[in-house]
Amino acid sequence: MLFPRLRKALCAVVVCLAGLRTLALPGQVAFAATNSSNAPELTIEGLGKGAAPLDGEWQFHLGDNMSWAAPAIDDATGHNGWEQLTADKPWGQQGHAAYTGFAWYRRHIALKLASGVAPDVVMFIPPVDDAYEIYWNGALVGRDGGVPPHLVWHFRPPPRTFGLGPVRSGVLAVRVYKVPLASFDSGRQGGFYANPMIGSRDAIGALKDASDFRWLQRSQFRFGIDSLYCLVSLLCLLTWLRDRRQWLLFWMAGYAISPVVIDFLLNLRIGFRTNVALGLAQPFFGMIQVSLWYVLVLILRLDESRRLLRTVRVLASIELAVFSLDGMLVLFIPLVPSWWTVQVQWADAIFTAVFTILQLTPLVLVGYAVLQGRKLSVERWLVAICAFISDIIPVLRSALEQGSRYTHWTLGDKIAAPLFVVNGNGINAASLSSTLLLVALIFAVYRYLAEERQRQAAIEQEFRNARELQQVLIPEDLPEIPGYTLTSAYKPASEVGGDFFQIIPLPQGSTLIVLGDVSGKGLKAAMAVSLIVGAIRTFAEVTNSPAEILAGLNRRLHGRLQGGFATAIALRLDADGSCVLASAGHTSPFINERELTLPGAFPLGLTAIATYEEKKFMLARSEHLALYTDGLLEARNATGELYSFERLKSLFASKPTAEQATQAAVDFGQDDDITVLTLSRAALSTR
Repeated sequence: MLFPRLRKALCAVVVCLAGLRTLALPGQVAFAATNSSNAPELTIEGLGKGAAPLDGEWQFHLGDNMSWAAPAIDDATGHNGWEQLTADKPWGQQGHAAYTGFAWYRRHIALKLASGVAPDVVMFIPPVDDAYEIYWNGALVGRDGGVPPHLVWHFRPPPRTFGLGPVRSGVLAVRVYKVPLASFDSGRQGGFYANPMIGSRDAIGALKDASDFRWLQRSQFRFGIDSLYCLVSLLCLLTWLRDRRQWLLFWMAGYAISPVVIDFLLNLRIGFRTNVALGLAQPFFGMIQVSLWYVLVLILRLDESRRLLRTVRVLASIELAVFSLDGMLVLFIPLVPSWWTVQVQWADAIFTAVFTILQLTPLVLVGYAVLQGRKLSVERWLVAICAFISDIIPVLRSALEQGSRYTHWTLGDKIAAPLFVVNGNGINAASLSSTLLLVALIFAVYRYLAEERQRQAAIEQEFRNARELQQVLIPEDLPEIPGYTLTSAYKPASEVGGDFFQIIPLPQGSTLIVLGDVSGKGLKAAMAVSLIVGAIRTFAEVTNSPAEILAGLNRRLHGRLQGGFATAIALRLDADGSCVLASAGHTSPFINERELTLPGAFPLGLTAIATYEEKKFMLARSEHLALYTDGLLEARNATGELYSFERLKSLFASKPTAEQATQAAVDFGQDDDITVLTLSRAALSTR
């Protein structure tokens, strides 16, 4: 389908050029000025199948009066405010700088067709700033947008064609409305930017096709970059959906899709109203900035600083809010023209100043990384340099354009001018730098993800090692305790947990049981468990007192848990059922459905001078003793309800095994590591 369309467009160009060449032949078209009513008249003789420009001097008048559409009024130069302007450049460059509102163009035309030519005549109107109406001999023949009180104007509209009907002489009148200036407008706008053309339907159709073809040709670079942005955004988003921890991919997707949305709203000739297009596009301009900030924070590994993250979060909120407010200003104010005052334009200037200053944030982030002594790899330095260049160009342009109709600075226009042209595509500094930044970001994200995969693999290997270590430290095969039935169950909430227990035989047939829970989860908790288990076995060799063992553990752990703590319960069990128990802030065990009452005590590791009391009791025959960690009690179902003490009492009243008790909590909804250990003293034999 592409090649037939391309051939059609090329044929249109050929037809247009052939028509223009025909006009240049001697005797075909002549231009003359008459002084009828002292207004010049453009005479086009022998108008054939080509097209002729409506160039030269037009009658021009500021203000609005519908009678100016009539052909018979006196529009002589110097009479009743009429003057002469050309249509090849806006009125802002012809003595009416910063003028907004209504203005009229008029042109007296005498059309004489060549023999054998169809009488219908069509006009080709290049884009006009902003809304306009076309009158031919007092009759409305077409418009683009709508003038007040129903103001509608389009952002970067395409050229339009309008039929004038059978050829005849007459007056062409164009009523133009220029909307109030924004803070960055230079005041050099307004009205025509290029001469209209007039000719046969075929010639004007070919001219329009050629114009559309040139627009497509000039847009190739932008369409190509947009396609790349879409692909990058889609890949990043899909990858992020698979692994929600990779926030770099989320922000990269936001950074890549925003320019595409902006181009769709502003540059694709969709026909959006200007206030709608600009109003909807403004938040996406903010999204580009905010996404870039977070991408830089993650690539430069600045996310380790919570203060910096809070600052970036605040600045991002301000940036998005200001862009959104500025968009609302553009979106809604034109609907109520009476609101469009100087105060509103000042508000626009203030919003612009705020987000222009905030656009310097990437420079601050890069500078912060350097001051922190971050060793940046080549790809990170490449991103930093490209981000600096890409950010400073629009900042300079925006700053220089603010109030340019008062300062008359033109450097902003020079920054926006193309540096070079490739196949009709003008490449300026902003588009070049943003493209280089995108390429640098893609490369940096690729390297970042590769490093993350390596780090993740190393962490997973450490977890596997810790898991293997924990399996060695937490016994799976329980020792036999004569006269007792012993069961245990250990269910970590993650791959590595913070619960522990040890069963150590003591002299004279006693057994030491220590069960506990380290605050936190994961590798840090597992390392603390290894320290605790080693210390328990060391203290068990020098004392059989549960209180002394806990006190020794407390001293050993103080200052080593990095702000954390551990709870533990130590039990010495004798063959005759006598028990000595001490607790360091741990949950109380159950004998059948009855919870033991224990004195309060500090958890391990909080203070070096903590002491612990011992409680003595007898475990009668057939009684069931259950030691457990708080993961059993804190199991939580889908509605957020805790397992509760009432359920715990009912559970232990049934004298479950450790595995049965653990499974009950898992079925309810496990939320933390769960460890359960049960002891049942055998009943006397009746034989």
